Amino acid sequence: MSFDEYKNAVETLNLWANAYYTKDSPVATDAEYDALYHEVLRYEEANEDKILSYSPTQKIGGAISDGFVKLAHIKKMWSMEDIFSDDELISWLNRGEKNGFELFCEPKFDGASLNLLYENGVLQSAATRGDGVVGEDVTQNAKVIKSIPLQISYLGKIEIRGEVLISKSDFNALNDERANSGEVPLANPRNAAAGSLRQLDSAVVAKRRLQFMAWDVGENSLGFTTHFEVMKFVRNLGFLSDDFCVVAKNLDEIRTAYKTLLSRRDEKPFLMDGMVIRLNLLSQCQKLGYTVKFPKFMVAYKFPAVEKVTKLLDVALQVGRSGVVTPVGVLEPVHIDGAVVKNATLHNFDEIERLGLMRGDFVSIIRSGDVIPKITSVYKERRNGSETKIARPSTCPVCGTHLLDEDVFIKCQNLSCAARVINSIIYFASKKCMNIDGLGDAIITLLFNNKKIAKIIDIYHLKSEDLVGLEGFKDRKISNLLNAINASKNAPLERFIASLGIEHIGEVAARKISESFGDEWFNANFEEVAKLEGFGEKMALSFREFCDINASAIKELLEVIKPVFIKKEISQNTFSGKTVVITGTLSRSRDEFKDELLRAGAKVSGSVSKKTDFVLYGDEAGSKLEKARELGVKTINEDEYKAML
Repeated sequence: MSFDEYKNAVETLNLWANAYYTKDSPVATDAEYDALYHEVLRYEEANEDKILSYSPTQKIGGAISDGFVKLAHIKKMWSMEDIFSDDELISWLNRGEKNGFELFCEPKFDGASLNLLYENGVLQSAATRGDGVVGEDVTQNAKVIKSIPLQISYLGKIEIRGEVLISKSDFNALNDERANSGEVPLANPRNAAAGSLRQLDSAVVAKRRLQFMAWDVGENSLGFTTHFEVMKFVRNLGFLSDDFCVVAKNLDEIRTAYKTLLSRRDEKPFLMDGMVIRLNLLSQCQKLGYTVKFPKFMVAYKFPAVEKVTKLLDVALQVGRSGVVTPVGVLEPVHIDGAVVKNATLHNFDEIERLGLMRGDFVSIIRSGDVIPKITSVYKERRNGSETKIARPSTCPVCGTHLLDEDVFIKCQNLSCAARVINSIIYFASKKCMNIDGLGDAIITLLFNNKKIAKIIDIYHLKSEDLVGLEGFKDRKISNLLNAINASKNAPLERFIASLGIEHIGEVAARKISESFGDEWFNANFEEVAKLEGFGEKMALSFREFCDINASAIKELLEVIKPVFIKKEISQNTFSGKTVVITGTLSRSRDEFKDELLRAGAKVSGSVSKKTDFVLYGDEAGSKLEKARELGVKTINEDEYKAML
C-alpha cells in the first residue's frame, strides 16, 4: 500500500464510519470495514511517521450530534479491538501478561452503547458513547426503556455501561410497520437502536421496544477483585443479563466457549456479531492498561459472516439524505441469523456492472454481524433467459430531476427534493457554512417533521408563533434562535456558496469562486469555472448543473440573505504563499485564524509534513506540534504570530 492508497483508505473509512455511526445509514458491511481497517493498521505499524491524525485508528467512537446537549463521562468509554481467527486470538493472548489468568467470555451484542450514572440509588443521567470522553445527553429517552431501572439498591456513585438493543422479532415488526406506512425500512437492528435512542420525542422511543444489556462499569467504588463479581453485582441490581457467561482458564476453554456461543447464534433474541473476551482479574486489567484506542485486556472475537442464496427480484432506487442515489436489491425473502432479509445493498451501479447482475438472477448474499446483507456473487449458469438488464437511472426517483452522473456516484442535486431536503438544511445551517447557532440537525428535523419548514428559505420566514409549543422551546430559546437566524444574513459570499452543498464545491472552492467572480458568481459559465486554478470539468459541471437546477431557490435565498462580497486585497507578508498548520487551544476559534491566514495569502493545512512552513500552536497542542519539532518545521505561538502578521 502506497501513502496515497493509505490516505484514500483512511478517508473511505471515515466516510463509512460517519454513515454508520452518525447518520445511521451504513454504506459498507462490517466485513468490508474490518478488512480495510486492518490494511490501514498494517500500513501504520510499518510507517509510524506517516500516520494521519484523522485516521480512524486514532479516534474512539463516533461524532457528536449538535442536536443534543453534550455530557461528559466520569471515566472514559473505550472502543474494543476486533480479532477474526484463532491465530489472532493466540497472538492477542501472547501480547502482555495474559496467559495463566482467567478470562471472562460473554456475547457481543452490537447495539448503541450507553453510559448510565446513578447516585444515591437514582438514575441521574444517560449519555451515548460519543467520542469516548463526551457523549450526548439522552436521559429522557433512557428513562422510557423498561429494562433501565430508575432506581437501584446501591447508593454509591456508579456508571453502568451497556448496549441498547432491539430484538430480531421487534426489528422485523418495526420494519413491517414502516413499509406499511410508506417509510424506508431501517438497515439493521443496530441502526434501529441508535436512531431510536437519538429521537427528540421520548414517546417515539417508548414505542420502539428497546432493551438495555449491561456489560461493564465506569466510575465506581465497589471494591471487587474480578469482572465476574462486578457483573454479578450489577445484574443483581435489576439489569438484563444473558444466560451465556463463561470464565475460561486457558485457550482450549476459550475455543470451546466460542464454538458453543456460535452454535447458539440463531436462537439468541438479539443479533450477535462475536464474543467478548477479557481478563477477569481487575488488578491485572489495570496493570495492562490501554493503547490510544483500545483496552489491552479485552478483545472482541468476531463471528464469521453468514452466506445464503436467494433470487434478485428487482432493484429499487434509494435517495440518501445527501442526494446520492443508491441501488438496493429487492430479494426473495430469506432467513439469515434469525432475521427475515428482503433487501441487499449494491452500493453503486459500478458494483452492478462488476457483478454482471441482472433482474431475476440467483445471487449469493453475505451478512456480517447485523449490517444489511451484500450481494457477493451471481450464479450466471442458472439463468434461463427471463432475466433483464439493470439500467443506470437518469432522473431522480423521488423528484424527477435530472441526476448528476459521475460514474461511481449518481446524485440528485435538487435542494427541494423530499429525500435530501433535511440534510441540505442541516448542512446550510452548520458551523462551517451559515453558522446559525442553535439550529442543529435534531432541531431542523423537529421543525421539518412538524411542517414548520420544508426548504432552506423557510428558515428565514420562521416566527415566534411557529415555535411556541414545540418540545424544548421556551421564550428564551425561541428568541435566541430567531436572533441567530437573522444574524446569519449578510454572511460572506464564500460562506453562502459553500452552504449550498454543491458537489465538489467545499469552502476552499467556494472562496475561489467568490474571489474570481464576485457578485456575478451565479452567472459564471462552465468554461469560466473550469479554468479556475484547481478546478476542472467535473467541478465545473457539478457547479453549473446545481445552479441551473436550483436557480429559483438560489435567487430567492439571495434576495433574503443578501450575502456580502468583500474583495480581499492580499499584500505581501510573512505568510504569503506559505503553508500553515493550526493546533491547540488559542484565544479565538481556529476558523478565525484560518480566515485571517487565507486573507494573508497563506494555505492552511490540516496535517504536518516536510512541506509545512509554520505550525501555529496554542495550549494543549499535541501530536502535530511534536511532529513539527521532529521535522524541524518552525513553530510559533500566538504572540509570535501576531508580530509576524
